[in-house]
Amino acid sequence: MNERNNKMELLGSAPIPKALIALGVPIMIGMLINAFYNLVDAYFVGGLGESPMGAISIVFPLGQVIVGLGLMFGNGAASYLSRLLGRGDREAANKAASTAVYSSVIIGAIFIIFAAVFIRPILTLLGATDTIMPYALTYARIYIISCIFNVFNVTMNNVAASEGAAKITMCALFSGAVLNIGLDPVFIYVLDMGVAGAAIATAISQFVSTLVYLAYALSRKSSFTFSFKHFQPSKEIYMEILKIGVPTLTFQLLTSLSIALINRAANGYGDAAIAGMGAVTRVTSMGTLVVFGFLKGFQPIAGFSYGAKKFDRLHEAVRTSILWSTIFCMIVGLAMILFSTQIISQFANGNVEMIAIGRKSLMANGFSFFLFGFYTVYSSLFLSLGKGAAGFVLGACRQGICFVPVILILPAIWGINGILYAQPIADVISVIITIFMALHLQGELAQAEALIRPDKPEKQSYLH
Repeated sequence: MNERNNKMELLGSAPIPKALIALGVPIMIGMLINAFYNLVDAYFVGGLGESPMGAISIVFPLGQVIVGLGLMFGNGAASYLSRLLGRGDREAANKAASTAVYSSVIIGAIFIIFAAVFIRPILTLLGATDTIMPYALTYARIYIISCIFNVFNVTMNNVAASEGAAKITMCALFSGAVLNIGLDPVFIYVLDMGVAGAAIATAISQFVSTLVYLAYALSRKSSFTFSFKHFQPSKEIYMEILKIGVPTLTFQLLTSLSIALINRAANGYGDAAIAGMGAVTRVTSMGTLVVFGFLKGFQPIAGFSYGAKKFDRLHEAVRTSILWSTIFCMIVGLAMILFSTQIISQFANGNVEMIAIGRKSLMANGFSFFLFGFYTVYSSLFLSLGKGAAGFVLGACRQGICFVPVILILPAIWGINGILYAQPIADVISVIITIFMALHLQGELAQAEALIRPDKPEKQSYLH
């Protein structure tokens, strides 16, 4: 009971810097380690050559789609659960949490079976060349089946974050990532299993993370009771979950689409281009996942504060999150710019063409990464407040509404440079849209605050 009370104190009354550190940093560390193991995975596979490296780059967006199913239920439920806890409605929270977890596993299993049956045409659609296809098939047939564990893990990650249980998320991600880092060289090189070894190592690590979350769910330390009797797929619960979950899934689908479009555009320039862009995706995802992890701590605070009508607390959380995330993004962006050649060389196994392509793209992404924190805070904020439509539009900008036209048009005009600079250009356009949407949201929050505190002067915008 004391642990539950401490979580509620962090969400509702603890100083914002303390709450963001307590809730965001453990998840951020866990996701940083998780992102690092993705880099290590690419590093070890990169030692096998450009075609195996290209193979895991091709399979990557398919895995992201499957993870998106877990995010749809997990992130959709998280926003709803934070607001329910803010209102003190524990019974409804139990039903929503249980429904989200069981639904994600059922839907995830159905999609995985479909993907396994049609894996070859899916990989062709994702841009696999004739030389990459054998490696992609070997890797995907193992990896895709194991993604059922990841669907459960991602759902539980978000549900646990919604109640402020950041440490359990860090432990689950940490245990799986460290195990994967240790198993990769053993299965790939010592046992001489190649890309199949990389897939097996990933499957084992995901299963271990699942065991950590299961132990937490069964230990009764959670604020939620994950009982099958609470699995109530009612219209009301699904409406609340899906109004945030569907935009979240759409973001993930757009992420997969953007990677697939890059791979298909790079297809005409050979395996080195696909492998080089794949390395850039892995490196930049390390930075983006850290920001997402930190903002997993921001989201329940924002949702709880909004549900409890604590607007001063909400404003402070937004301001602090923008400042901290922007400082981090500027540091990481500078590292991408200054050390681009050294970073890409770690995955290229001496391939000069792959290094040249990856270096230029990573430098451009470094400059646009300066803006990522501001954009992501507001993407998270709209969803945390239950504003699904606005959150959908903003979240879909970076790798959908803005990116798709750029990647479809620019390479035809600018050749391979159009591929290398497509994401940075889309990032800049997305931030411009974010500024206008942020100003509109500020007006809405000011009106809502005026209804409960009519004597309070209007708040100054975070953007000033």
